[in-house]
Amino acid sequence: MTAYPIPPASKNSKINRRTSATRLHLRVEIDQQSGFCFGVVYAIEMAEEILDREGRLYCLGDIVHNDEEVARLEKKGLKIIDHDELTQLRNTRVLIRAHGEPPSTYKLALENNLELIDASCPVVLKLQNRIRNTFDKEPNVFIYGKQGHAEVLGLLGQTNGKATVFQSLDELDLDRIPRKISLYSQTTKSTESFYKIHKTLTEKGIEVDLNDTICRQVSNRDAELRRFAGQFDAIVFVSGLKSSNGKVLYQVCKESNPNSYFVSCKADLDASWFKAGQSVGVCGATSTPMWLMEEIQSQLQSF
Repeated sequence: MTAYPIPPASKNSKINRRTSATRLHLRVEIDQQSGFCFGVVYAIEMAEEILDREGRLYCLGDIVHNDEEVARLEKKGLKIIDHDELTQLRNTRVLIRAHGEPPSTYKLALENNLELIDASCPVVLKLQNRIRNTFDKEPNVFIYGKQGHAEVLGLLGQTNGKATVFQSLDELDLDRIPRKISLYSQTTKSTESFYKIHKTLTEKGIEVDLNDTICRQVSNRDAELRRFAGQFDAIVFVSGLKSSNGKVLYQVCKESNPNSYFVSCKADLDASWFKAGQSVGVCGATSTPMWLMEEIQSQLQSF
């Protein structure tokens, strides 16, 4: 995937505002299909319920790949930890985020008397089970996904780290890989790319047991965003910089509407991007909270 262009964000708010008293009177609409997927909603609701009751909770990794939402929850008492810090905890509760975890995490929890609040997305859990069952019978498991991504680490753990993970066919030697493989995908990858990979593999004479495990709530965003982006003079796409899904969906917007801009918070907005009276669509990734898009909308309407 080509690198996505992110407009330079100024930290000096005076630069991002017109000095003239002339208002732009932008017509701003939020894409109601954008925002958290159900897996993220589930994880955040579980976290907030405990935080409202107890005021403190550990979470293994960022609960969502959006710094603004993480900061909001940290103010309520959420403590983000990594796997090294997890090994030091005893006799406490830890939230497992929607991305899921490998079996080793559950084993450690038992050893350290940790209570895991498992908010793994049901779609991810189902995928983990399918990969584990396949690996028990067929060792040649290939996973189309991002190396090091939290979800992919959980999937790889179902095969004791023996599955092959790749983001592009360029990473594979197609003349030397097994002639029969089982192919899976990270749930947030592009459906179109996944089927192109399958086509290329079969054309090379490789027998592929194809398992389309891409979340349709995520993959349907592609077509929905193309329609949405084409309806406005400009698009403001809101996402955290860590979100893989955000990078992909921003590129979708950019292809459909060249006047698309990537922001992670309202401070990134620049009034010079727009002309008076323009229509502006605000949309985001599956890790983008609705409150943040509403904040962006209000800021645009103030220009």
